[in-house]
Amino acid sequence: MFKKITFVLFTAFLSLTTTQAQVTFTPGVHAGINLSKITSSDLGNKTDFYVGAFGSIKFSKIYSLQPELTYSRQGGKGTTSMGSTTTYNPETGNYITVYQNGTVDASLQYFSAVTINKLNFTDDIYVLVGPFFDILLADDFKVDPKSQERNFNKGEDVDLGIVGGLGYSLKNGISFEARVKKGIGSAFTNYHASGMNDSNNLVFQFGATYAFGKK
Repeated sequence: MFKKITFVLFTAFLSLTTTQAQVTFTPGVHAGINLSKITSSDLGNKTDFYVGAFGSIKFSKIYSLQPELTYSRQGGKGTTSMGSTTTYNPETGNYITVYQNGTVDASLQYFSAVTINKLNFTDDIYVLVGPFFDILLADDFKVDPKSQERNFNKGEDVDLGIVGGLGYSLKNGISFEARVKKGIGSAFTNYHASGMNDSNNLVFQFGATYAFGKK
């Protein structure tokens, strides 16, 4: 009985998504602002940008598959621990430990390949979700004091994760999107801190897209 119900529901879903549907391909571009953070670190948010292109394959009125290629600048910045120094006071016979802080501005630049699954609730509103694969193109660490720069480095050269978000489409091909991008790879190494492998990329993205030829 359960198998029959499952088959009927699956058949109904296929009918719904294919009825009067014509598979179309629409290229486009997108760009926006990254508000990024490196988790499990003392660093705060960093504002930068992303830009890229996509190709939307529309299979039905409610579902599209959208591969994307994007250049994304991420990272974090803020005040963090620079270690400590311990000295011995012969007058008191005690050891004195002084903890040092400094600032770090970490910039991580990625080439990102994303496979977006887009589901349209209405003609205007849609949700998107999909996996991404990031390749680190460049990294830059500005550390004050500069003598501590060697203790802060990039993590892995690749990152995997998932993207999710919401979008709103206009009739002229322009859409506005809000996304959350969460990586699972190690993105940042602070040799003064413990749990270094838990530092992941977390990015909130706010941007716009333009689909060519959409009417």
